[in-house]
Amino acid sequence: MSGSPSSLVETEPSPTLDTQSLQRWIFAFCAVRFDLHQGQLVEECYPPGSLTHDEELEIAYSSFPDSVSQHQNRSGVRDCIFFFRFCMHSKSEKIDREFSPKSLDKKNAYRRYSSNNSASASRYMYGYVFNRQRHDDRLKRGGEQKSVVILSHNPYSSLFRPLLQIVGPLYFDVGKKALERIASYVSTWSTPVPGKQMDLPIGNATLKVSLPPAHSLPMESGVSFEETSYVAPHSIPQGLFHDSDVFGTFKGLLWQLWLLWELILIGEPILIIAPTPPQCCEAVASLVSLVSPLLCSVDFRPYFTIHDPLFAHLNSLQEGETFPPIILGVTNLFFLKALHNIPHIVSVGTPPNSSRSSHSARSSSTGKLPGRPLGLKLPQLSWEKFSPSSLLSAVKLRTDGPLCLMTEHKEAIWSTYSAITKPDNSILNRLIDAGMSLGAGESMSVVNNEMLRRHFLELTTNFLAPFGPYFRTTTPLEGSSPYLDPSSLPRFNADEFLASLSARSPGKFLLKRMTSNWLDLYRRFLKGPNFMPWFQRRRAVAEQEQDRLWRLARTKSDIQQLISKMTELEILDSFDAIERDLLREVRQSGRDGDNLTASCQKLRADLQAVFNVLSKDKQQIILSNPQRASLLQGSS
Repeated sequence: MSGSPSSLVETEPSPTLDTQSLQRWIFAFCAVRFDLHQGQLVEECYPPGSLTHDEELEIAYSSFPDSVSQHQNRSGVRDCIFFFRFCMHSKSEKIDREFSPKSLDKKNAYRRYSSNNSASASRYMYGYVFNRQRHDDRLKRGGEQKSVVILSHNPYSSLFRPLLQIVGPLYFDVGKKALERIASYVSTWSTPVPGKQMDLPIGNATLKVSLPPAHSLPMESGVSFEETSYVAPHSIPQGLFHDSDVFGTFKGLLWQLWLLWELILIGEPILIIAPTPPQCCEAVASLVSLVSPLLCSVDFRPYFTIHDPLFAHLNSLQEGETFPPIILGVTNLFFLKALHNIPHIVSVGTPPNSSRSSHSARSSSTGKLPGRPLGLKLPQLSWEKFSPSSLLSAVKLRTDGPLCLMTEHKEAIWSTYSAITKPDNSILNRLIDAGMSLGAGESMSVVNNEMLRRHFLELTTNFLAPFGPYFRTTTPLEGSSPYLDPSSLPRFNADEFLASLSARSPGKFLLKRMTSNWLDLYRRFLKGPNFMPWFQRRRAVAEQEQDRLWRLARTKSDIQQLISKMTELEILDSFDAIERDLLREVRQSGRDGDNLTASCQKLRADLQAVFNVLSKDKQQIILSNPQRASLLQGSS
């Protein structure tokens, strides 16, 4: 965008705000300031009245960097962008027992899954923050800080980050008018299309953004179920947070990405600690993105503070109690003591007053016991990693535990989990080559991120491939009646699936990348929090697609030819089936326009053709029912 952001207000006429259209993209804009007497305070909210008092408090507390984590140069103005996620209400969710992982053989998964998710719609809200800290010795606290927050039910990071770079500085230039102006522009945008690249105008500028595909979006984001089966012509192959910087965030722990992929896959609780909110947010988003195209159903909080209501519950867990599946991004070192029983801790990032240097590379390590190379460094593998002094340092890091971060920040992982998936040396070596050939940090990250994403996308896709037969649709056989009920999708039983997979193996791609106990990873996945929501959605999409294919076959069928091959009982069954389909089409005719009208006409003609060959007594029984008679007469 050229020129000052304030030019949007000065030169462009403001469109009329359409609140309903605005909330397809953004729930509200907020401005939050730190008050010396009242603490964090929402001073502006647009549209007004969008939030309750409790929601304002939670948003305010999450909109500032944690003071305990800040060790930055206190001079001038410092801006940063990060995001958080919080629960809008505490309505409990119930898992449909018909979908227990032991046995999944019920029909109409689509209807049940849609109704289950509607109860928890809009459960989570995302807050995207533009924070400005200004140092001023004349003020009591030596400075001030304010934040501009975009609230949305949609995790569209690829959109809201660049939008914050406009609305943030604009708000500090012209105040509340900036929120009103940007909101009016957003309300003119067309409906979001998941998986599509969209051009979104802001004044005289245009944001070009790629929205994540529908299969990666939780139902809470407001995506309609039909969109989960929609594939845009230029669909983005990645999933949620496909713009996150995996390579840059985990550059010091690249060898551990396969371990982290498994932890996310099976839904293990993870605490991610980083020096700043942007760094911990990027780490959480990167981990969530690693399991694409799997729908990540683990609760994740990119920036988590002690003021979140969830913290009281987590802090009350006693030794031995199971930690819930969650990914927490934090900057406050207090969490190391408060949540000491969380099983996996990851430390990433670099303090603001330092830079990634040779010293940073030397301090990066892992909390796991030595025994294999665990610290790939760029631009080349350092054999110093395997020296006796380095191995002793790794053992000491393991012995000291994550509390050693209280004195010095290190990139490390503390976990007792043993990974089944082996790091891919060919990928790691290609990352090094890309970095050496390009010679530019930003370009290197783009290329390396692309390689990492393609690899983990392929890895996850191959891991999920054995479930494919349970989503396989059928179409009517040539010459058979499409008016019969289609067969159910294959029944799923966890024990039978594991036994079958053990006998046939998951395929060469996984076998050469995993240890011999690969079946245990599937067993853990089936018991974890990610399997059920993903399987339900895929199952429901498959049922919907099968229904579409059979409806299409009915519109193309030759009813006269079919009738000539039917018995009297089959003719009567076909009449009932056509009547049932016609009633459903008539009920939906207001939604889909001319195409559905043509379908209604075809079904009505087929119904009349079948009626004509029924016996007289059967015809009289049907005509005695006014609703059935109206279908034959062409009225509704």
